Amino acid sequence: MAGFETLAIHSGQPSDPVTGAVVPPLHLATTFAQSAVGVHRGFEYSRTGNPTRAALETCIASLEGAAFGRAFASGLAAEDAVLRTLDPGDHLVVGDNLYGGTHRLLAQVHTQLRFSPVALDDLSAAERAWRPETRLVWVETPSNPYLRVADLAALADLAHARGARLVVDNTFATPYLQSPLALGADLVVHSTTKYLGGHSDVVGGFVATNAPEIAADVARLQNSVGAVPSPFDCFLVLRGVKTLAVRMERHCANAGRVAAMLADHDAVDTVYYPGLPAHPGHAIAARQMRGFGGMVSFTLHGGEPAALEVAASTQLFTLAESLGAVESLIEHPSRMTHASVAGSPFAVDPALLRLSVGIEDGDDLLEDLDRALSTIG
Repeated sequence: MAGFETLAIHSGQPSDPVTGAVVPPLHLATTFAQSAVGVHRGFEYSRTGNPTRAALETCIASLEGAAFGRAFASGLAAEDAVLRTLDPGDHLVVGDNLYGGTHRLLAQVHTQLRFSPVALDDLSAAERAWRPETRLVWVETPSNPYLRVADLAALADLAHARGARLVVDNTFATPYLQSPLALGADLVVHSTTKYLGGHSDVVGGFVATNAPEIAADVARLQNSVGAVPSPFDCFLVLRGVKTLAVRMERHCANAGRVAAMLADHDAVDTVYYPGLPAHPGHAIAARQMRGFGGMVSFTLHGGEPAALEVAASTQLFTLAESLGAVESLIEHPSRMTHASVAGSPFAVDPALLRLSVGIEDGDDLLEDLDRALSTIG
């Protein structure tokens, strides 16, 4: 079995047999010639399948240790496909610290489903929320934006013992830092917009699984609903994946330094980062992750006014939504990425800021944050 870095560069990406090009060609064609009715070379129409998308699907699936992988037009499109495999009235146990878009998808789009938000870093909470009609456990680990860590092997055992499946959103960890399928998960979902793409220039999603029946359902939905990425989007994500390992090493190193600095700062109340020994999920993260990631969240003693002031005062940390790219970002989840969950069990503390720590010079990032924190006294 080849190493992760080798798979990221070579899996699904042989040299072009016609020209010898070492980068897979960008296939923009929407339709493909057939030598006879129903006889083709693997592709007939680009919604159903495209060579550039196939290369991306092969590559990311190999990084997740998955037999099957399907690319989508966004992370939410990937999640939507998974939710469409359920029947009306089915129930999900979901983390109570969940991306706002996932909550919106469940609460406003898939209204035929039922879901219970619980702290999935507490197995007993999941057990108490269980119903006879529970079919999925849906977890982000680390979660967004509080960086909570769930024990994936234990959650998989809990779900399987009750005839349910475990879905893991692996966007924050990436397949470089965490392998949910190897820990017992049934499906992995990604927003490839984030670390897999890595450059804030493409939107995409992904579903990976080792179960043939799940893979068949997801493939059918991908083709039937049609929320597929363009060939150029696939090309961009595939390019980003090649440097995922080296980028994640730098993201983790910088984030660790940022978290340590914030933990010692007088203006900061609480720092959420699995790499800190004081983090409640530190031991689990150390066991099931290769590194602690590039995301750091923290609250300020001055509450929301202080958070808004700091968010407006950084220079290298750009005030913007999204995450996982080479540049550092800062955002106020309560008013930005998680505004849709205000007043719900998913509501975020207005004193909280979320950092996507990039790969810039670490000293420069620390200086930028220290300067911004000094504006609140």
